[in-house]
Amino acid sequence: MASQPRKLFQLTRREFLRLGLFAGASGILGAAGSAAYGFGLEPGWIDVSRLTLALPRLPAVFEGLRLAHLTDLHLDDWMTDDRLASIVDLTNREAPDAVLLTGDYITGIRDIATRLPALTEQLARLNPPLGVFAVLGNHDHWTDARAVRGALESAGVLELRNRAHRLGRAGQALYVCGVDDYWERYADLDRVMGGLPDAACAILLSHEPDFADISAATGRFDLQLSGHSHGGQVALPFVGPLILPTYAEKYPSGLYQVGRMWQYTSRGLGMVEPRVRFNCRPELALLTLTHS
Repeated sequence: MASQPRKLFQLTRREFLRLGLFAGASGILGAAGSAAYGFGLEPGWIDVSRLTLALPRLPAVFEGLRLAHLTDLHLDDWMTDDRLASIVDLTNREAPDAVLLTGDYITGIRDIATRLPALTEQLARLNPPLGVFAVLGNHDHWTDARAVRGALESAGVLELRNRAHRLGRAGQALYVCGVDDYWERYADLDRVMGGLPDAACAILLSHEPDFADISAATGRFDLQLSGHSHGGQVALPFVGPLILPTYAEKYPSGLYQVGRMWQYTSRGLGMVEPRVRFNCRPELALLTLTHS
């Protein structure tokens, strides 16, 4: 029997127009949904990331030390006092041994004098037993570094301005160090290392993550913590971040091995304009240190 000719799939003009209208409406609704998610939902959906890192030089008495890393708060019209208070509450519930802050506490806001008291009030509520330590970021210098330093000091936060701070326990030491902002050319690593014993285990706070190439080359640091990138704020699947700031292009998000040093870049908690996040949730990083 001869085979019947196949019927071709054809659309009438009316069906074609209806399909086009449906596709257009779906695209609009999808775009609207994505916009609502990126501008409304994800920016406030904090990811509490947990990581255990082995530092071979970590003294045994610091085994299991828990660190909370907060960065890029960016106080502005979006990062309100209530949002900041909820971040502090979340951090305190995790009960870290120390809190480490890596800059950009404010964005160039005109009402800085009225917002900084809230920064002081909320950071003063952080209550880790070993203390709260901080460095400044580029936005702090671009806005008012002196005012930010005053707010941190009033909150009981120790700014590690190109210095090393010794944490002692049972006669052994772990050093928490910090460099001032690299972008603005205030980082002085030689000064930091001048206060750091050669064989000591040391954690470095640097706002810009790509500074890791410089710090790792010294062989003096076991871990660097940074922010600055916001993870790009928008990261497309299979593509990654669309835009990254200067000095955050090499180590934009997450954990890296740089020489013999770990580098961890947090996506941060605040935003810069446009205030949108997509596939790049804000982050509170909790790190547990171990010797092996």
